Amino acid sequence: MNDVSTVPAAILEVPGARLHYEVRGTGPLVVLVGAPMDARAFTPLAELLASDHTVLTTDPRGIFRSSVDDRDQDSTPEQRGDDLARLITHLDAGPAVVLGSSGGAVSALALTEARPDLVSTLIAHEPPLDELVEDRAELRVATDDMIATYLGGDHRGAFAKFLKIANIELPPFVFEAIVGGERDEQAVADEHFQYAHMLLPTVSFVPDAAALRKGGTRLVVGIGEESTGQLCDRTSRALAAQLDIEPTMFPGDHIGFTGDPVAFAARLREVLAAR
Repeated sequence: MNDVSTVPAAILEVPGARLHYEVRGTGPLVVLVGAPMDARAFTPLAELLASDHTVLTTDPRGIFRSSVDDRDQDSTPEQRGDDLARLITHLDAGPAVVLGSSGGAVSALALTEARPDLVSTLIAHEPPLDELVEDRAELRVATDDMIATYLGGDHRGAFAKFLKIANIELPPFVFEAIVGGERDEQAVADEHFQYAHMLLPTVSFVPDAAALRKGGTRLVVGIGEESTGQLCDRTSRALAAQLDIEPTMFPGDHIGFTGDPVAFAARLREVLAAR
């Protein structure tokens, strides 16, 4: 394993895309990845871990600083998993601990299925794997309706439907802060790409549990302590059952690493030390 010098930002050319990535610190490689979240969401956690790790963060293809050749093409978990494999290989710093959150956890699952040699520990934090739960058919209908609502021009209505599907309640002022007011061109472009080309391929992904169990990677399914009853709590528990492991609890909710990165980093260090 080779240490990597700190690189504030760089671009890696991959098939059909150019990936923005950032590297901090030195030591064993930890990859922090989301979807549609870009690298900025992980900055506080990355800074904390960089004291004794090489930390890789990246914008997923088609989002923010990672451009794609064809914005009408879907971004699939398999593509994003391959992107991560190319980044880890490019850095020559693996095998890596990979913490994927939300759609990034689905990307990380696809990576681990295809290239278990590159992943020493996979932490899939609240992956939205709708196909693993009993009400999958109802969720698919609701998801199609949500996407149609967005593509029909009602971004507020689409977000309200997203929250209902996810079983997440937000105070009205938080909802307004997210969907109201002026929105910059990049945020709108990222949102459109997410609804039109990322969301459905992500929630439709079905992991190969047998391949994951046999691949030699340590498997961890993370759930936020405050996510009880939410859709990603249910999908995560379904994944853990398929992998024959118990879920591992983390501080906070679906994006607990943004709300309290110090507590999240401490828990992550506990999990990694427990191997």
